Amino acid sequence: HRPRRIRPVSTKTTARIVGLLYILIFVTAGFSEGFVRATLIVPGDAAATAANILASEGLFRLGVVSDLIAFSADAIVAVLLYVLLRPVNRTLALVAAALRLVAHPAIASINMLNQFMALQLLTGPEYTTVFSPEQLNALALLLLTAHGYGYLIGGIFFGVHLIVLGYLLYQSELFPAILGILVVLAAFGYLTESFTFLLVPAYESFASTVVLVTAVVGEIALALYLVVRGVRPQQPTTPEAA
Repeated sequence: HRPRRIRPVSTKTTARIVGLLYILIFVTAGFSEGFVRATLIVPGDAAATAANILASEGLFRLGVVSDLIAFSADAIVAVLLYVLLRPVNRTLALVAAALRLVAHPAIASINMLNQFMALQLLTGPEYTTVFSPEQLNALALLLLTAHGYGYLIGGIFFGVHLIVLGYLLYQSELFPAILGILVVLAAFGYLTESFTFLLVPAYESFASTVVLVTAVVGEIALALYLVVRGVRPQQPTTPEAA
């Protein structure tokens, strides 16, 4: 049998796939963080948090799965962005891909163990014979808090990734320079949030607002451009190409 020929995917199609995956990441990660955890976890109140999780165990599990979907999509995005941007600078494109793979598919996925182990403590009958309900609730909240700090650690790698990505977008002929600028602003938002929470937690609310604004503007602008336009139309550079 004659081997089947694999048709190469166009640059515009690749860009649109990245955009669609980016939107999937926004939806799934936003659902997990902005709805599930924001609804069920009560900061500083272990008993209320435990009661919420036990009353909505299915929702809590769905949040974990939703996050894992986002991280899986992010791994694909990292590779496809490398494919799009390696003509600008192969080394920096590889650095950007590596940082993104470390930030989300690696650190963030392993960090989900904190979520799952908190659920195991609250629902596993083998733990009730060793710990009191108060101790179980406190340990579960500790794991959930650790999950939050795991996100902040991953955010440092992701912020550096966005700096490199923004530079590559700025230099690329495939994308308008403003996208690179907006992505770099989003990078400083992530870095501000992570280092503020770790160094000066008194300003946590300010840092959360900064990252929310910069990430929404920068990353959603990039995602929408990728979906709607794909890449910028290229002008032929030679009479033969024309």
